[in-house]
Amino acid sequence: MSGVNEIRATFLDYFAKAGHEVVASSPLVPRNDPTLMFTNAGMVQFKNLFTGMERRDYVRATTAQKCVRAGGKHNDLDNVGYTARHHTFFEMLGNFSFGDYFKEEAIFHAWKLVTDEFGLDRNRLLVTVYADDDEAHGLWKRIAGLPDERIIRIATSDNFWQMGDTGPCGPCSEIFYDHGDHIPGGPPGSPDQDGDRFIEIWNLVFMQFEQVAGGARSPLPKPSIDTGMGLERVAAVLQGVHDNYDIDLFKALIRASVEATGVPAEGAARASHRVIADHLRATSFLIADGVLPSNEGRGYVLRRIMRRGMRHAHLLGARDPLMWRLVPVLVREMGRAYPELARAEALIAETLRLEETRFRKTLERGLGLLDEASRDLGAGARLDGETAFKLYDTFGFPLDLTQDALRQRDIDVDLDGFAAAMARQKAEARASWAGSGEAASAAVWFGLKDRVGPTEFLGYDTESAEGVVVGLVVAGGEVGAVEAGAEAALVVNQTPFYAESGGQSGDVGVALGDGSRFRVTDTRKEGEGLFVHHGVVEAGRIAVGDPVRLSVDGARRSAIRANHSATHLLHEALREVLGDHVAQKGSMVSADRLRFDFSHPKPLSADELARVEELANTVVLQNDEVTTRLLSVDDAIASGARALFGEKYGEEVRVVTMGRQTDGNRAGRPFSVELCGGTHVRRTGDIGLVSVVAETAVAAGVRRLEALTARGAREHLVAQDRRVRELASFLRVAQAEVPARVEAIAEERRRFERELADAKKKLAMGGGGEGTSAQRTVGGVAFVGRVVTGVSPKDLKGLADEAKKGFDAGVVVLVAVGEDGRAAVVVAVGGGLESRFDAVDLVRVGAETMGGKGGGGRADMAQAGGPDGSRAEAAITAIAARIEALAGA
Repeated sequence: MSGVNEIRATFLDYFAKAGHEVVASSPLVPRNDPTLMFTNAGMVQFKNLFTGMERRDYVRATTAQKCVRAGGKHNDLDNVGYTARHHTFFEMLGNFSFGDYFKEEAIFHAWKLVTDEFGLDRNRLLVTVYADDDEAHGLWKRIAGLPDERIIRIATSDNFWQMGDTGPCGPCSEIFYDHGDHIPGGPPGSPDQDGDRFIEIWNLVFMQFEQVAGGARSPLPKPSIDTGMGLERVAAVLQGVHDNYDIDLFKALIRASVEATGVPAEGAARASHRVIADHLRATSFLIADGVLPSNEGRGYVLRRIMRRGMRHAHLLGARDPLMWRLVPVLVREMGRAYPELARAEALIAETLRLEETRFRKTLERGLGLLDEASRDLGAGARLDGETAFKLYDTFGFPLDLTQDALRQRDIDVDLDGFAAAMARQKAEARASWAGSGEAASAAVWFGLKDRVGPTEFLGYDTESAEGVVVGLVVAGGEVGAVEAGAEAALVVNQTPFYAESGGQSGDVGVALGDGSRFRVTDTRKEGEGLFVHHGVVEAGRIAVGDPVRLSVDGARRSAIRANHSATHLLHEALREVLGDHVAQKGSMVSADRLRFDFSHPKPLSADELARVEELANTVVLQNDEVTTRLLSVDDAIASGARALFGEKYGEEVRVVTMGRQTDGNRAGRPFSVELCGGTHVRRTGDIGLVSVVAETAVAAGVRRLEALTARGAREHLVAQDRRVRELASFLRVAQAEVPARVEAIAEERRRFERELADAKKKLAMGGGGEGTSAQRTVGGVAFVGRVVTGVSPKDLKGLADEAKKGFDAGVVVLVAVGEDGRAAVVVAVGGGLESRFDAVDLVRVGAETMGGKGGGGRADMAQAGGPDGSRAEAAITAIAARIEALAGA
């Protein structure tokens, strides 16, 4: 038993049999400690259990925890590759007790595991205890049978652990392995303790006290246990090697690097292969946990690690991008223990390939400029900060690479000068921006972002996390604290809340502090990088610097994810049904529905809508995993990804892929591939169902689909079904017969309406009141003038045509008075009289008589209206008088 995977499994199995819950590794981005850049110890995910803020259904646990130390105070980056035991990524094996067992059982399990399960030579083991921890000293003597000289008391803080200035703390006890007197170094506590002979393999923390302000300590009511064993270190011991890079895992990665480059891991190349192997692990696991390279925060640290490994690939003479080609080997070695590595393999490889392709251009240019700038510098000299900053600012060559490249020549960099040049550039940028005419409120966000940096977004894979309040804004100005009842805008250093962007609504939820509660009602982006939580303080007081627990409304987020993913499926389905001219023109994604605007010149037919729905739901039923890759914008577009309307893209973009094509020669290809920074479902089946509820016009050439998904779609369809059942019952037919029955009723109604209209026309022309009569002569021509009732204004022209049939040449005037008292008048001129009597002229006379204006039509037929129907007879008389006047002229 010596392979890394077997050692890990043996550790977890041992403690599982001892009643411990096997808890999966937490992500490398801490969800419950906003002060940490990365998870750097096994106890991080249990922090709230130790402080009593959280309760779980187990009181003892064991883990194999992923850890990264490459930023902040825990930064081993510069040593990696040059020492035997420094790593950016490592695994920490641990067992934990949350107020259950304490020192005796912890020491018993530790000794039994390393001697019985791992089979280590007892004579090569020694332990340390804190100087005044007589209890631990006695337990090691009794349980392990160790003599006093192999139980070493340490009086320094190395053997006393504290969570912080206040909080749980307690003495430690470490287990060391003696590699033998052929290796220089002395035991812990001796003047030669920094040598490599005695190596710590396990640290047991006895969480025994509560540290309070002022330095006082009081016993904890429920003492706890926190242990940490470095997997790489214990693997080296069990495999009989002194160097972590000689264990089976690293040998496999280094062998792959050697095969890919053709350069043996010897001499100067030895360190380069080690850097590549270590940094491959760190970058791959960070990407799998949602971190992507950027110029800020965690993404910047990831980029530093990636580019340091890539520079060593360049030193080895690799002509093409190297690290991405090694990803399958890493997945083969570690994918079974960490399935997220296998799930993200495509994203990891694509991100590494893209980054190294771009970096090689920067590297070649930067190294040439650096050589030129440092040509006259000798060992022990310093490169001036202005030159280092120019390389960074103008040519994109990072400071750490400048330092790394000069390190081999024993040349340092003037860091104070670099910092001064950076500060000067920021001040100039701020002064330039201040004169740009932006609104005063924007100045607040700009200043805040410049001071605290952008917000780290954690929401792609979590809905809760802790953050530290870095800004509070009330009524457009920054404040230090807000009290209950105040409306405010809250900014934290990291958040799971999605800020409104690309049509997707911002998240809502709560932020909980120590006795405070902030209700988040909206989240928006401000200041090019700040995620601003708008809301109200419901309880307590919140101040800048406070830690808060942020929780997104999970049900609402799930609904938004389903609706957002559905817009991608509908977009592609519309293109397949209608053609490639379809392009997104806007979208709105909320919790209750989605809206999708697209280019198309006419309404969709019922068959087209049905086909769009069918295609989208076919992909939903595939239940395939929704995958995300990071690409340059150009590469993404070249690969066929569609850009979303209104989205702003940087140099690198997230490319979201959903579903598979099922028809024709495209079968098996991705169904939807789009550039998108929003949140999406894990699998297409999580959408549940896509139901289009409306299709309307928005503008010329732009149509709009409105749709529902998941529960909303189901409720809509249930309501539709209920209405159909009610209608079937009312009509006394089967549900399947409802459409035919409704069509028959509609046709019957249309027939009745036609017959009624005909009857009204006949009735209207067959009678009349005073002043209306049959045909008479006016101005020497036949004239018919009638006030008709019960006739719609739209039927007047047809009625006038019928009246003209009663003579060869003449004029017909019909006035219809509605129930509201308004009137419509039609004048028809026939038999070639249009040159003498213009219908438009005559109808305007009638309209003016009834208080109206205007009128329009042709010389032979015109129509107008007036508000005063009581003057209908007068209108006919006025038109007749106009005919008399024209005839006598």
